[in-house]
Amino acid sequence: MILSTLDLAIILSVMALSLVIGILASRKAGKDSAQFFLSGRNMPWWLLGTSMVATTFSTDTPNLVTDIVRRHGVAGNWEWWALLLTGMLTVFVYAKLWRRSGLLTDISFYELRYSGKPAAFLRAFRAGYMVLVFGILAQAAITLAAIKIAGIMIGVQPLTVVLVGGGITALYSMSGGLRGVVWADLFQFGIAIFGSVAAAYVALTHPQVGGLDGLLGHANVVAKTALVPSFDDMDLAMSIFVLPLTVFWWSMWYGGSEPGGAAYIVQRILSAKDERHAMGATLFFQVVHYAVRPWPWIIVALASLIVFPDLESLAAAFPTAPPGHDLGYPAMLTFMPPGLLGIVVASLAAAYMSTISTQLNLMSSYVVNDLYGRFYRPEADERERVLVGRIATVLFVLLAGFVALQLQSALQVFRLLLQIGAGTGLVFLLRWFWWRVNAFSEIAAMATALTTAVYFNFVHEPLGFAPLRSWQILLTTVVLTTTTWLVVTLLTRPSDDRVLRRFYQKVRPGGPGWTVVRARAVEAGDALPEGGGWDVPIGLVCAGLGAIAVYSTLFSVGYWLYGRMGPALALTTLAVVAALVLARLWPRLEFAPPTALEELRRPPVDAE
Repeated sequence: MILSTLDLAIILSVMALSLVIGILASRKAGKDSAQFFLSGRNMPWWLLGTSMVATTFSTDTPNLVTDIVRRHGVAGNWEWWALLLTGMLTVFVYAKLWRRSGLLTDISFYELRYSGKPAAFLRAFRAGYMVLVFGILAQAAITLAAIKIAGIMIGVQPLTVVLVGGGITALYSMSGGLRGVVWADLFQFGIAIFGSVAAAYVALTHPQVGGLDGLLGHANVVAKTALVPSFDDMDLAMSIFVLPLTVFWWSMWYGGSEPGGAAYIVQRILSAKDERHAMGATLFFQVVHYAVRPWPWIIVALASLIVFPDLESLAAAFPTAPPGHDLGYPAMLTFMPPGLLGIVVASLAAAYMSTISTQLNLMSSYVVNDLYGRFYRPEADERERVLVGRIATVLFVLLAGFVALQLQSALQVFRLLLQIGAGTGLVFLLRWFWWRVNAFSEIAAMATALTTAVYFNFVHEPLGFAPLRSWQILLTTVVLTTTTWLVVTLLTRPSDDRVLRRFYQKVRPGGPGWTVVRARAVEAGDALPEGGGWDVPIGLVCAGLGAIAVYSTLFSVGYWLYGRMGPALALTTLAVVAALVLARLWPRLEFAPPTALEELRRPPVDAE
């Protein structure tokens, strides 16, 4: 496509404003590592929540949703919709515990919770794993989507996308740190949401689509609109609906939806003003991510089935683009008129920059705080730490760009990362509330999940049997991983009593899982706080109500669009009732008094 002067001006303006934000934030960001990686721990919920949402909306997200819808229909999205359940647990149970910990990164948790050399090894191993496996693959998938969109819409070569897009993003990310990233996210999110809605509108007005009625009545679309999969195809139902809702949501680890929270979600939680702001930010993210954003992408995906009904039609229209159903989304964007095209391209560029900048800041925080500053140069001053973080940012852009050029689709990466994290989720949930979990528990979980995923991906006839289906691989990995880490936990020594007491004093998780530790502390004359009234049961009820409210909102929007007034009205009512009950229960949750900023600025506690 040929961009008009107006289109180019809009795109360049969005990129320039992102750079300006980073530069304006650079003065504060360069003071110390807490400012660069956590923005001084003084951010409000609405800003952090928007940043979380912007980070999860990248160039690969609408492509991924389109791939799912074209293959399995709207109901196929249960693969990721089910993760709302663990997201709500993070809101009402784990967000305040993370904020209370006062850590610099989620990985430094290991030497606060566990003891000795195993804790130090786990911290180093997990940091390396997050940087070299998850971080690079996630950034590569995002870059791949940008390559496909830019190639189809404006004919830009892949290497140009890697160098220009990555270079601009790296520049403002390493200038402004998390503060620059978060404020840029606020601006970029507004552009991205407007662009996705505009894309849905143009898709509906396409002559072959014929509006919403034409879309929903078309033969290519009718079978794809169900919100729950048909159980006539039990294999598909197990894969995208039954197992995600019953097993995978609590057992799977995946970036942005980790059981108990991790990565950039925890980075935002740790930078919040206090526990209430941490919870508010995470709740805002869950609502917008699951209930507000999906439908514009789904509409474009369904429309693409009319204009480009199969892979052959996509290949014929775009012979030089990498193959895949995920081409359906950028293919539909080629019908955007001048001006609006610039806004949509700018919105996708904004989505790309917001996610990549977050990943760059997060990965560099692991390098600085959990590898370089912890094991290589503990004596490094704050200026040196910030410099290392900025250098790491540039290196990550280059490495992720190289990997992106080797990939074929975002769905490929999504499923690989799910398999790598299968079965590790339960240990992340229980480590806060069961004193017996130790460093070997997590090492065993990660090693088993990674080994099993590699085995099933590269051995096509495992154990001499026919190849397993994807859901069978995931379920097998979950069972093996969960069994392994539980056995290892019971066969190995728990963490040192002194470390367990220190963790309990700082985080105050409470509950029956810490009874042994509290009793031993009393015997030693070192009584521990009870952790208040232990509000986890109330937190679980709140998480359930939150999930009901969000799911009801998500599906009521769908039924309003489908013109089915009865289910739409019933679900809207249910969403309102669940939200009102949740609002009544919220004040019953317990919060610790705000911790002094000076205490939070202390470095993470390391094993002695």
